[in-house]
Amino acid sequence: MKNFRGIVSAVIAISTGILVLVGYFIEIPIFINLRGILLGWAVILAAAALFVGIINMLMVHSAKVRMKQQGSIYSLVLIISLVITLALGLVLGTEHQIVNLIFTSIQLPVEATLLGLLAISLAYASIRLLRRRMNLLSIIFIVTALIVLLGTVPLPFGEIPSLGDTIRPFFSQVLAAGGARGILIGVALGALVTGLRVLFGADRPYGSK
Repeated sequence: MKNFRGIVSAVIAISTGILVLVGYFIEIPIFINLRGILLGWAVILAAAALFVGIINMLMVHSAKVRMKQQGSIYSLVLIISLVITLALGLVLGTEHQIVNLIFTSIQLPVEATLLGLLAISLAYASIRLLRRRMNLLSIIFIVTALIVLLGTVPLPFGEIPSLGDTIRPFFSQVLAAGGARGILIGVALGALVTGLRVLFGADRPYGSK
């Protein structure tokens, strides 16, 4: 029975993947419609998974508040913020002025603060790396970070000539963007290979082997 269920899961997964691929490459209405239906089901399942994740997060933080664990005040703030934001979004709509005000007054400053902390943490980590391991890669890392930071943030003594408009864009838009695209290509190739292995039944995360 266990092997039969694994075979059925493999057949369903492989058939679904083939139908979606055929719907992209062959312009036949029935395959295009099936692709749309299957992708719609996938979106619904993803939304359901997100909803289950939110419920699980509420249960975990509610338990922390009930048991008065360390940091439970942050869990309480999280629960209250989630409930208020969700209620306002459902009642007023996502385009309402109050909902947009909450987003621009709370969410955006929090994200900006986290990005600022990330920049400081990276600078501190680069200095520690330079102290512990003095090599060419460490020097390149700290020099690049300093160039990007000095070319981005406003300085009290004014801008450094050619740093903000020439050197920093070259590092961030040419070198860094090229490296990021290479990483994304590698991720895409890895996802493609993994998808093909699942599609042909070599890997079966959906059931027992």
